[in-house]
Amino acid sequence: FVSGDPNKAVVSTQSTGERDWPEGRGIFHNTDKTFLVWVNEEDQTRIISMQKGGDVKAVFERLARAIKAVQESVKKESGKDFLFDEKYGYIHSCPTNLGTGMRASVHIDLPGWTAEGLNALKARCEELKLQPRGTRGESGGQTGVTFDISNKHRLGYSEVELVQCMIDGVNTLFQEDLELQKKHGL
Repeated sequence: FVSGDPNKAVVSTQSTGERDWPEGRGIFHNTDKTFLVWVNEEDQTRIISMQKGGDVKAVFERLARAIKAVQESVKKESGKDFLFDEKYGYIHSCPTNLGTGMRASVHIDLPGWTAEGLNALKARCEELKLQPRGTRGESGGQTGVTFDISNKHRLGYSEVELVQCMIDGVNTLFQEDLELQKKHGL
């Protein structure tokens, strides 16, 4: 789960996030690997809830419980809370995560959009306030017809708004994909 050489990531080196690599970081997860906490990878703490299937509500509820539990544990141990600014939200090492820091995503097969072309999908996602990625991470590239579709924005929206944006957008892309499959004879 942990990224490779941090010296290749400009944001990590400029924020001294690479110091003492690879010591001082790790991943903690439950048995099912549906809940993970990354410590000192790109952000100081990244809390992840995920599972196969389409039950976004269960994933979000697990995430909310986990964030509360981790925050309470940190406060109990250190007397400190997560760093939060009224204007900018939660403070992160990676500036693209300012705000809620929430990236809600699903992996979905979009053969119609794949046939239509990646540029067309990117343009449509922009209109829907979404971001398409490959399933191998932020810079891992896209393979086959499966995409990782997530909310594009983090700043200026609540967590609930971002999850709803992702759900609505993915539902729209799916319906459009069915039409594109007909158009391309798939």
